[in-house]
Amino acid sequence: MAEYKIGIIGIPGKWSTETLADAVAERTGHRLVIDMGDVSLDLERQRLLFQGQDLCKLDALIVKKISASYNPNTLDRLELLRVTEQAGVRVFSRAEHILRLVDRLSCTVTLRNGGIPMPATRVTEDIGAAITAVQDYGSAIFKPLYSTKARGMCVIDANRGRAEVEREIRVFQAENPMMYIQQKIELPGRDLGMVFLGGEYLGSYARVPSEDAWNTTIHSGGKYASHTPPTAVIELAQRAQALFDMDFTTVDVAETNTGPIVFEVSAFGGFRGALEGVGIDAAGLYADHVLRQLAV
Repeated sequence: MAEYKIGIIGIPGKWSTETLADAVAERTGHRLVIDMGDVSLDLERQRLLFQGQDLCKLDALIVKKISASYNPNTLDRLELLRVTEQAGVRVFSRAEHILRLVDRLSCTVTLRNGGIPMPATRVTEDIGAAITAVQDYGSAIFKPLYSTKARGMCVIDANRGRAEVEREIRVFQAENPMMYIQQKIELPGRDLGMVFLGGEYLGSYARVPSEDAWNTTIHSGGKYASHTPPTAVIELAQRAQALFDMDFTTVDVAETNTGPIVFEVSAFGGFRGALEGVGIDAAGLYADHVLRQLAV
């Protein structure tokens, strides 16, 4: 049993967090689940405290989930982890790498600058430009810059008429001043979660939507299924995730009539989809990966 003290940053009581904590405990004899809402930073003494324990004294931290939902406060929590990195604690994945994925716009710009095919996308604060985007796309998905599992997203169709389109856009913009607008893509009955550990491809699972949902998320009633994508799709996902240098991640991909496209690279990756969809014990494999890295 390895003698390392490794903390798991996540949501106490949630399956993925607890499963990862169990996997680490089985290998090290040490179990610590950290809720970032209960953490405080003492910059004068360079300490990051959780329930009286200085996280800067640990060997490593694994970030399974930084907050229950994405928002700008999520970025602040990640900044706190940079103090532990400065103190010599290994953080998996590194805070600055996760930062680039939590913000949907940052992720998208990095993917497009890297030549990764994505759905047609426009980003604007201008109502007129947003109306034009809906008209050009026919049907558009408006996405918050900080969200998971399609929360806060909405579909706006051009056939509702300009006045109704403008009304719906203004409702969305009231909560999201910078509007991220993506062309709605017809999916072949599924999209894919492609799993990577340390940059190496492990396997893929499909998300199949329920009959009355426009998206495939499990939050909206979707189901996991096994899927074996062709080599070209795997290579595309490999290139996409390599832009972010994550220790563990999943790449969301759709196989369309015009070729595969990438929706996003995940800041944290899906353990349940990997297990239920393709039988991958992501928690155990991730724990082994961390221990290998610490032993180097």
